[in-house]
Amino acid sequence: MHYFRHKNGELHAEEVPASELAENYGTPLFVYSKRTLERHYKAYEKAFSKVPNIICFALKANSNGAILRTFGRLGGGADIVSGGELQRALMAGIDPKKIVYAGVGKTEDEIRLALKKRILMFNVESDQELVEINRVASSMRTKAPIALRVNPDIDPKTHPYISTGMKKHKFGIPIEDALDHYMVAKDLKNIEVVGVHKHIGSQITEVTPFVDSLNRVILLIKILKDNGINIRYLDIGGGLGIRYDSEEPPLPSDLASRLLPVLRGNDLTVIIEPGRSLVGNAGIFLTKVLYTKEGEDRTFVIVDGGMNDLIRPTLYSAYHAIEPVMKSRRKKVRTDVVGPICESGDFLGKDRMLPNPLRDDLLAVFSAGAYGFTMSSNYNSRPRPAEVMVDGKDHYLIRKRETFNDLIKGEADR
Repeated sequence: MHYFRHKNGELHAEEVPASELAENYGTPLFVYSKRTLERHYKAYEKAFSKVPNIICFALKANSNGAILRTFGRLGGGADIVSGGELQRALMAGIDPKKIVYAGVGKTEDEIRLALKKRILMFNVESDQELVEINRVASSMRTKAPIALRVNPDIDPKTHPYISTGMKKHKFGIPIEDALDHYMVAKDLKNIEVVGVHKHIGSQITEVTPFVDSLNRVILLIKILKDNGINIRYLDIGGGLGIRYDSEEPPLPSDLASRLLPVLRGNDLTVIIEPGRSLVGNAGIFLTKVLYTKEGEDRTFVIVDGGMNDLIRPTLYSAYHAIEPVMKSRRKKVRTDVVGPICESGDFLGKDRMLPNPLRDDLLAVFSAGAYGFTMSSNYNSRPRPAEVMVDGKDHYLIRKRETFNDLIKGEADR
């Protein structure tokens, strides 16, 4: 559930009219609902309350500091994949002992920083990375807490670009080889084996892949125990989907009801890494109609937001619902909502039946809170949008709109 609703004919973010936000902050604009963020976090907290757990928000979904602080104040941790995300999490006040570090390409400097800050654990993706972490930890005269990311070879039945848990993917270690890798890790002097990690993909709308992969990992943990390796943390990853169109994804409570019977009695602290399901439907993208152009069988609606701001439709052919901010009785027409970028792939939605849009109309693109700003770019030398948080009747800027001077900062003549 989210708190973006039409009231008296106009879309509101919680108690604030969307037109007021556009007037105050300009467009294109990312708008987030604090009430929705809190509601979604508490749904996970309640769902997994019967086992020791840490809810580690996946920063790649949305790394704005205001959002991180919101989850941090609720007791949340962080799932990070870079040194930059580590620094963001720490700046937001998140406890290092609630930070887990995944990603296939950790550099020496990133490993050093994470060891210095004493994060909970590294989720190690390869044997060479394991050796490198051991080397860096040795040079710092410390031990590195690690989990190995195991690849359970389960099809998550999602878009191939966001599927991560099968043999053909670059992530993790094949589960059938995991024991050998754990035995190597056990003998490394500057490695402390503390966990197992798995993550099979994103925007998963069925519970069964989660259950199947968890069963495989629990069996591995029992095998590890038989070989003298006691696991304290089980990181089950994230990936729970949201509704963009007609999907019927499970709720955190649905997921927990199937996973808890498998998890109970194993004396483990469970780490959950939700990203999209916390922030996706907590955000919208406001954009203004610049021009309309009649095509042979549709109207092209040219707006001021483009693929550089919200790339998911272009990258994944992803669907985002699009609605006028103001309700209208105009006749509905077939439209392609397209941006100003000089690419044929620059669109926010195709074949949409919308009330005949006019210049200066505001459109809202829904489910834009995840993988929106974090995947944005300055392509075509376009400054990136502002971001705004709404809290009841209040609203405030959480990221300034970029300027041309921001674009050229750091450039030099020679």
